[in-house]
Amino acid sequence: MRIAHLSDLHLLSLAGAVPFRLFNKRLTGYLNLRFHRKSVHKPFAVHAAAQEIKRLGIDHVTITGDLSNLALEGEFELVRRFLDDELGLPPDRVSIIPGNHDAYTSGSHRTRRFATTFARYLQSDLPELTAPGEVFPYVHLRGPTAIIGISTALPRLPLVASGRIGREQLAALERILAHPDVRARTAVILQHHPIHNPATRARTVLEGLTDADEEAEVLQRLRRGLLLHGHLHRRVHRTLATAGGGHLDAVGATSASLLHASDERMAGFNVYDIGNDGRIESIVSHRLEADGTTFREVGLPKPS
Repeated sequence: MRIAHLSDLHLLSLAGAVPFRLFNKRLTGYLNLRFHRKSVHKPFAVHAAAQEIKRLGIDHVTITGDLSNLALEGEFELVRRFLDDELGLPPDRVSIIPGNHDAYTSGSHRTRRFATTFARYLQSDLPELTAPGEVFPYVHLRGPTAIIGISTALPRLPLVASGRIGREQLAALERILAHPDVRARTAVILQHHPIHNPATRARTVLEGLTDADEEAEVLQRLRRGLLLHGHLHRRVHRTLATAGGGHLDAVGATSASLLHASDERMAGFNVYDIGNDGRIESIVSHRLEADGTTFREVGLPKPS
C-alpha cells in the first residue's frame, strides 16, 4: 500500500472575512497573512503536489491539519473543491484531521465547522469505539493499515498554537488499539501536533502537545507503526520506543504550500510504502523544484 502525506496546506480565502469577523484572534492571523505568510505560502505548490500524487499512483492520501488559515467557511469550501476536483479521489481513499488553524476561533470550534464540512472523510469503520457524539478518533481500515485520525486542534489565545488530545480521545484510542481488526494491521496515526515536544516547558505550552506524555503511554501497546504529523513546517523523522523493543516512526511533513530555500522546509509531501505483511518498506519525501511543477526525492533527517 502506498500512502501520500500532505500537511499544512494553508489555503487562503478571505471570502466572508468582513471586518467584524476579524476583531478576534483572526486579527493577528490576518496580519500575519498580510505582511508575512502570504509571501511564502503559495497555493500553486499545493496544486502541483496533487498532480504529482496522481502521477505516482498513490493508494491513499492523508492530510495532517491546517488545511485553512482562519477557519472561515470560504476557506473550507476552497479546500473541499481541492479535494474533489484536484485530488479527485473518493472519500474512502482520503483521511484528514484538523490543525490549530482549522479551529482558529471558539466559534469555529463550537460549531464543529471542520467536522461538518468534511464529514465524508471522517466516517469511522469502528464508530462504536468513539465516544458518543464525537468524531475523533476515527478509524479507516485500509489494506494492511489501520489509519487512526486524532484531533489535537483547539482554539487558543492569540500567538498560542499548542494542542491537546484530551481524556476522551485517549480513552477511545486505547479501545481502538485493542480491537482485533486494528491489532492485525499496522497503525498509521494522524495528528497535527508532533508527539515530540519542544525542549522547554514554555515552548510546549505555546506550541506543543500538552498531553504528549499521556499519549505516549497509550501507544506503548504498539509493536510498530507510523505517527504522521505536521505543524512544524519542516521534514522531521523521529522514533518513539514502544513495549517489547519496538518503535513507532514519527514523521512530519513540511507545509505543502511553503516556498523556502532549504530541502528541509521547501513545499512537498511524503510517501510511505507498506507491504502486505504490514512492514514499513520505505519512507520518502518529495520536494517541489524551482519550476513550481516538478518534484525530486530528498532524504528525511535520520531518525532521532
